Amino acid sequence: MKRKAEEEELGRLWGNGEEWERGDLIGEGCFGSVFLAFSKKNKPIVSDRPPLPPVMAVKSAELSHSESIQHETEVLSYVKGSAFVIDCLGEEITTSEDGDQMVYNLLLEFAAGGTLDGLIRRFKGRGLPESDVISYTRSILRGLIHIHECDYVHCDLKPENILLVPVANTGRFVAKVADLGLAKRTKEDVGGWRGTPRYTDPDALMDNVQNQSSDIWSVGAIVLEMLTGSPPWDVKPGSDLEDFLDMVSQEITPKIPPGISSAANDFLKCCLAINSWERLTAEQLLFHPFIAEPQASEACHSSLGYTVVPKIQPPVGLVIPAGL
Repeated sequence: MKRKAEEEELGRLWGNGEEWERGDLIGEGCFGSVFLAFSKKNKPIVSDRPPLPPVMAVKSAELSHSESIQHETEVLSYVKGSAFVIDCLGEEITTSEDGDQMVYNLLLEFAAGGTLDGLIRRFKGRGLPESDVISYTRSILRGLIHIHECDYVHCDLKPENILLVPVANTGRFVAKVADLGLAKRTKEDVGGWRGTPRYTDPDALMDNVQNQSSDIWSVGAIVLEMLTGSPPWDVKPGSDLEDFLDMVSQEITPKIPPGISSAANDFLKCCLAINSWERLTAEQLLFHPFIAEPQASEACHSSLGYTVVPKIQPPVGLVIPAGL
C-alpha cells in the first residue's frame, strides 16, 4: 500500500500533458520512470504531431536529469520508420501542481506484451520454444538492420530492451527494439563502453571498442538466453564488475550448452565469434539457416517475425482498443 501511494504521488507531482493524462507507474530504470498514459477525450489540437493513440507509455525524468531520455528522443527521430523499432510519439515538458518541478516526458508506443525478459522469466528457466526464438530473432534483426542503416549502434541490446507489441486482429505480438538512450553514432568515440556487462561484447569491455558488430554479439547473447532460459555467463553470486571482467578475459565467450539444434548452435557462433570481423552483419544473419525466411506455404505472419505470447493484464478499468 505504501509503495502504491508513493507511485501515485510521483505521478501526481509530475503532472499531465496537454493531450494526455498520466496513469500507473509500469517501470523504472537508471534514467527515468515509465508510466501508462491515456489520450484525453476532449483534448486540444497540437498541430506539430499526429493525433495520439488512446493508450501510450510515457518515459519521464526531472528535466535536470533527463539528458539520456532527451538523447533517446533524438535517436528515435533519426531511426523512425521501422515496424521493428518502438515508435516515438512525441515529447513534452510538464510541471508539478505547485509549479516547482519541471519534468521531461518522452511519449512512446505502448507494448501490451511487456518485455522479452518478462516472457523468458515466465518460462522459469525452460527456454522458449525454438519456433518462437526464430520469430523474435527475425524481428530483432530487422529492427537492428534499420538502426545500423541509420548509422547508429544500439549499445544496450538485452531482453529488457526488447518490447512485445500486439499486431491488430491477429492475437500475435511482434518484438520491437527499444531503449535507445545509450545509442551512439557508429564512429563516435564516447570514451568508453556503454551497456549492460552480461550482454556487452568483450571487445567493448576490454578495449572500449564498440561498433555495429558489438550489437551482433548482444543479439547472440539474447538468442542464447531465449533458448536456454538463463542469462549468458555463469556469474557467481556476489561478483562485482572487476570479477566479471576477469571471468570474461579468461572465457572470452559464453558456453553454448548441448541440446541446442545444430542450426541454432551455428547461428550463435556467427554472433558470438571472438573476433568482431568474423561476426555476420544483421542483414547476413537474416539469411542464416536458423532463421531463414520460410517457404511461401508458411503463414505470412510467422515469416514477418510475429508470434503468440500471453498478453500482460492491464490495470483494472483499463480498456485497450483493438490494434494497440
